[in-house]
Amino acid sequence: MQYGRGAAVRPVRGARSIRWRLTLLYSALFVVAGALLLGFTYFLAASSKGGKAVTSVEGQGPMPAGVPGTLDPPSVNAVVEAVRSDQLHELLVKGCVALAVMALASVALGWLMAGRVLAPLRIMTSAARRISADNLHERLAVAGPEDELKAMADTFDAVLARLEGAFDAQKSFVANASHELRTPLTLQQAIVDVTLADPDASTDALRAALGRVRAAGQEQERLIDALLMLARSQRGVERREFVDLAEVVRERLPDAGVKVEARLDPAPVLGDRQLVERLVVNLTDNAVRHNLPDGEGSWVSVWTGVDAAGRPGLRIENSGPVIAADQAAGLFQPFRRLGPERVRKRDGDGLGMSIVAAVVAAHGGRVLARTRPQGGLVVEVGLPAYVPSGLEFPVPA
Repeated sequence: MQYGRGAAVRPVRGARSIRWRLTLLYSALFVVAGALLLGFTYFLAASSKGGKAVTSVEGQGPMPAGVPGTLDPPSVNAVVEAVRSDQLHELLVKGCVALAVMALASVALGWLMAGRVLAPLRIMTSAARRISADNLHERLAVAGPEDELKAMADTFDAVLARLEGAFDAQKSFVANASHELRTPLTLQQAIVDVTLADPDASTDALRAALGRVRAAGQEQERLIDALLMLARSQRGVERREFVDLAEVVRERLPDAGVKVEARLDPAPVLGDRQLVERLVVNLTDNAVRHNLPDGEGSWVSVWTGVDAAGRPGLRIENSGPVIAADQAAGLFQPFRRLGPERVRKRDGDGLGMSIVAAVVAAHGGRVLARTRPQGGLVVEVGLPAYVPSGLEFPVPA
């Protein structure tokens, strides 16, 4: 599947364009505001009171009716009202014409302003179209003030960074899985070819060859099961129930090969019991497998309990060969084995600790591994605090 290729994305034009919608919005707001202003002005002009018309001579009082050259007040008031009505009509007509002209101007101005506002968005869109699965290293890298558009661009860049990391991890995982699966297949093919090439092979030789082929098939089965468990862990927790880490660890403590020191205080967890059990099994198996040889004082220390913040946790510490401190950071990567002797001996399938990390992440916890200066490893797991709801689950004493 190719990302960013295939059918080209057509730019949106016409009435569906956000630029046109912003333009129409700006114009509509201007027309509404202009109409309200014109109506308010007309209302103020129409509601103003005109003075009474009184014909008089300065210093002599009102002129008597019937004197030539004079008009009675009612006639003068009628003339004033007529003139005032004409002026209000002219004001309304000219105001409407001015509003229509400015509405057309607001469309042009709104188009220009919307274009300037959306210019950074068009640049980001063009850059995003150029990015595909083959060049996820590219970024929008928008410069400018810390506004909403730049925040969106920075968020998109962060998403691209996570996608790039996920794609790289996926490619590495597929390559490693292919290599791990190819090894037993190659071994099986070699065993079969050697056996078939010997025409005088005895029954014991054939049985031995079949046994080796069966062992290689079992190794493939274990690897496939581990891959399926890793995929399930990465999907998240679908069903949660009460789980006590202390009980799970107590049932799966190693009973032979190493000296075990355990302090198992209650550690209630709300999660998937099968995934939690797989987490404990992987950690204890690794602690026993990657340890000192028998008879050289090998030991494993296990602790479960609740920390000061109320978070349940698990800590497993073991003896073993000295490991460089910088190697612990990559311990939770798939198919990563610490030390050259582990690569040569092929202890385990290389997925145990990555499954642990996936299970912890699915439960919203954290996991940390650090090397011991005297040799060996310390793995600490912290999970979210368990808060019982009513009496649905029992709470350990």
